[in-house]
Amino acid sequence: MPRETTYTQARASLASICREVTDNRDFVLINRRGNEQVALIAASELESLMETAHLLRSPKNADRLMTALNRARAKTESPQSLAELRREVGLESEEA
Repeated sequence: MPRETTYTQARASLASICREVTDNRDFVLINRRGNEQVALIAASELESLMETAHLLRSPKNADRLMTALNRARAKTESPQSLAELRREVGLESEEA
């Protein structure tokens, strides 16, 4: 659950809030009197969210990703090594 704070409190403790956001991988909602709330989030978390949104934008890709996620959760297939996966998709390492 994200923490909420006021603009004044956020301004007074910005360094510690930034540390909290990056250490906990969470976000902080900042309430601004008479204005819309804003969220402080780690840049890497925002980047991850944007990448996920991009990958899910295509219904076909979203379906493939959700199918793969469900298979992984169900543990219906054995894990593959990186070498096995490279061979499967034709990207064998140059060392071989």
